[in-house]
Amino acid sequence: MNTIQIIGAIELGLIYGFVAMGVYLSLRILDFPDLSVDGTFPLGAATCAALIVAGVHPLIATIAAMILGGLAGLITAWLSTHLKFMNLLSGILVMTALYSINLRVMGRPNIPLLGENTLFEEFFLCLKGPLGLFWRIFPILIFIGLLAYALNCFLKTNTGLALRATGNNARMARAQGINDKAMVSLGLCLANSFVALGGAIFAQVSGYADISMGVGTIIIGLAAVIIGEAVLPIRKISHAILACIASAILYRFVIATALNIGGSLLQASDLNLVTAVLVGIAMLLPDLKRQLRTKA
Repeated sequence: MNTIQIIGAIELGLIYGFVAMGVYLSLRILDFPDLSVDGTFPLGAATCAALIVAGVHPLIATIAAMILGGLAGLITAWLSTHLKFMNLLSGILVMTALYSINLRVMGRPNIPLLGENTLFEEFFLCLKGPLGLFWRIFPILIFIGLLAYALNCFLKTNTGLALRATGNNARMARAQGINDKAMVSLGLCLANSFVALGGAIFAQVSGYADISMGVGTIIIGLAAVIIGEAVLPIRKISHAILACIASAILYRFVIATALNIGGSLLQASDLNLVTAVLVGIAMLLPDLKRQLRTKA
């Protein structure tokens, strides 16, 4: 791998770190397998790109993308908590509906952002000289660091503890006076807003938004969460959040390395196959560790 490929892997890993935090919040904190992230990731990209092309300031466009992503999460929560749909079915229904909504938002299958003013353009221009090739990842690193710190602080508040209690045991949480439906709604709203933020940043960094860019997003998020838990020691919430981000970067490195080493055996179209193998190996690691400890 050359330097450009390494920087690209780190950049994509940091962007998908937003997705990993969202999946961690819904899957591990709330115990809610939310498949709607495959729709909210392109929703964030589509909303941000459409608003930027329309002349809206990139910061406002990014915030709008987060808000719409949060609304999509609220709909998923409403289907589950009020209409009593299965959690998986709620996410699938929202994900399916968002495909058409994303097309409506963009007005066409893709929107190019070349030549448009983006949120990171000014940072890029200021940092391009002193940081060399690392100027591309530095603003994203600051952004995701601040968000990770905010999420860690939130999960330690009373509301955050109520959210964690709901995911751990909803019946016991209700017995303690916690509104579990409100907690599920809040958690899915935050999770999908994180994913939509990742989509908005991806669109601005990559220079385009496409209707198909959300395919496999949930797999990438799951891979980051599972690999992080399998490889890194997790004793605190802060460790879990950092593990999600670090494993998202590690995942992109492994994918890039596998495709480079594979040569003619592996192609770009084999990305989902490589991802499935990586997730399978990561899920086997905890059992392998237990067996090794038992033999020792």
